[in-house]
Amino acid sequence: MASAVALYQGRVMHARMRPVHHRFTYRVMSLLIDLDRLDEAGRQSRLFGVNRAAAFSFHESDHGERNGAGLSEYVRCLAEKRDIDLAGGRILLMCYPRVFGYVFNPLSIYFCYARCGNLALLVYEVRNTFGELHSYILPVEDVPADCVIRQSQAKEFYVSPFMDMHTHYHFSISPPARQVNVRIAQSDERGAVFEAAFSGQRRSLTSRVLLASLATMPFLTVKVIAAIHWEAIRLWLKGVPYVPRPNQRQM
Repeated sequence: MASAVALYQGRVMHARMRPVHHRFTYRVMSLLIDLDRLDEAGRQSRLFGVNRAAAFSFHESDHGERNGAGLSEYVRCLAEKRDIDLAGGRILLMCYPRVFGYVFNPLSIYFCYARCGNLALLVYEVRNTFGELHSYILPVEDVPADCVIRQSQAKEFYVSPFMDMHTHYHFSISPPARQVNVRIAQSDERGAVFEAAFSGQRRSLTSRVLLASLATMPFLTVKVIAAIHWEAIRLWLKGVPYVPRPNQRQM
């Protein structure tokens, strides 16, 4: 049986095609945690805690309805409302860990498996810098094992002040194994506007690996939010039009 929690170390890439060209990459480390084995995950390293303070930690209250309720039950309720049975199946969440108590997750992905082992549902949990959260809940059609999963969804949630709401997301996902690949392309009626991607290699979550990560990426989660604001400044300086939040238009 796979471990209750693992790490994926790799790089995030963002590229904007219009109205200006803009691209950046940075190193990151994501968790992949089994939501039905949280107690076991919390015992895997003294440096890693589940729902408690630690150098690296995972807290259920950072996700879902953020009310302290169990995430496994929350996701199974989402699936049940869409007539998807996850009984006996695994629910794995890929997200950034808290580092010394701080985290910001622009995107967290729930990989939801049926009892037979097939991937049945993907939940893309998106967070913006205004403290808001939205989930895109997309059933997975029957696909052969080890194939790329492709899904699409109209944008419903305001994320960036430099991206129009009238766009469409195109997801391409290689489910986590020895490697994980996530690609999200955003387009409008004129074509491609933006692309984001993450590619990471699986590593065991051990104290040694966590210490090495702390040495090479000491400001992992702070870097995520800092990069968002720094790149927003660069876009503004390049003259990319500002898009106000929908509720701002009503004021």
